[in-house]
Amino acid sequence: MTSLESLAGQVAATNDPIEIIAFYLGDQQFCVRTTSIREIRGWAKSTPLPHASPEVMGMMNLRGAVIPVINTARKLGQGWSTPTERSAIVVAELDGTIFGLMVDRVSDILTLDQSMIQPVPEMSSGYDKGFVEGIFPHQGEMICFLNLDRMFAEPGKADFF
Repeated sequence: MTSLESLAGQVAATNDPIEIIAFYLGDQQFCVRTTSIREIRGWAKSTPLPHASPEVMGMMNLRGAVIPVINTARKLGQGWSTPTERSAIVVAELDGTIFGLMVDRVSDILTLDQSMIQPVPEMSSGYDKGFVEGIFPHQGEMICFLNLDRMFAEPGKADFF
């Protein structure tokens, strides 16, 4: 059993409710825990930052604080997602670092039992489950549960710049 499977088993072993925010990237639905989310904003153009990491769209002013805006699809290896009028910026905070996640659209805020989260099945060697906490069914779709702590293991460092 891998450490990710063990973690998913531990998460699934409890029935404690958790609150998540679900969003779309293309046709795929993802979610994150709301505990690290500060707010949801409508799409606003960001200012590009020369020589930034490929997933950094740019910087934006959030009430006097300059924060990086991450192209979430690109961070997840799904290619570049072009913002539209339905796009949103999910403002998150990890270890005191604030940043925005550009998503195609926010779909829901849900409360669910942790027992609903299932581990991601083993697949061929080209798939990295490192950012995924699990997956769960909702209204006929499967929602991929992301772990922001693993996506941005050191948010104050080179992940953004």
